[in-house]
Amino acid sequence: MVNLKGKRTLQREENNGLLFYRFPSLAACGEVVHGVFTRLGGVSRPPYHWLNVGRSVGDDQKAVDTNHDLICRALGIHRGDIATAYQVHSANVAVVGLEDRGRVAFQTDALVTNRPGVFLMLRFADCVPVALYDPIRRAIGLVHAGWKGTLSQATRKTVETMVEAYGSRPTDLIACIGPSIGPCCYQIGENVVKLVSRVFPHQPQLLHQRRDGSCSFDLWEANRLQLAALGVHQIEGSGLCTACHHDEFFSHRADHGRTGRFAVVMGLRGED
Repeated sequence: MVNLKGKRTLQREENNGLLFYRFPSLAACGEVVHGVFTRLGGVSRPPYHWLNVGRSVGDDQKAVDTNHDLICRALGIHRGDIATAYQVHSANVAVVGLEDRGRVAFQTDALVTNRPGVFLMLRFADCVPVALYDPIRRAIGLVHAGWKGTLSQATRKTVETMVEAYGSRPTDLIACIGPSIGPCCYQIGENVVKLVSRVFPHQPQLLHQRRDGSCSFDLWEANRLQLAALGVHQIEGSGLCTACHHDEFFSHRADHGRTGRFAVVMGLRGED
């Protein structure tokens, strides 16, 4: 299952005025609670309108707190059960347990857990969300991968962490690549072009030549390649560019650097 660039495959949902999406392959798994939230439905004011969950972008902290509460209410979870991270565009992965609920992992861009009732949350505004689910070992992972994280192999390292921590087999994993800036819009400079060519020396399809002579980088495909190289073959993509759709999603590129962050939340349903 690979669908990275076609029509939208995400399931569109609304709850209490919040618009969010779910991946069909994860939605079919009853124990997985997840949501790819948009910028719509919260209380933040411009330029962070409306559902900003980023605390370090200049938004009013009370508004950010309210937005977190709205997201939890939409998913039917408790805010104190969320584990998150202080994201720094790294490939650092944190293994999260029950004791990490309500905590922030320092300098981390990927989280994994096998504990029901622990909900992982990361923040995005063009970078790639990658959600991982192992239905056999009952474990999940969530990755934040911009160009730095992608070139540092954050997605590959997260899968490897699940293998080491939980005994996951890549062939069992379901991987979902969420809304992020697409190759249509992600123009990069010559320094990044050189880095892409060095990290992916035999993958010229990752760089798209533009009419003005510049290049764009296909982050979706670069993360898919990391998954496929490990043996992950159940890969679902949204085909949804955040820069093209910044009416729904925060986009650092389309909003010229002054914008909020949208949330991706994922967890295993707790025991009743």
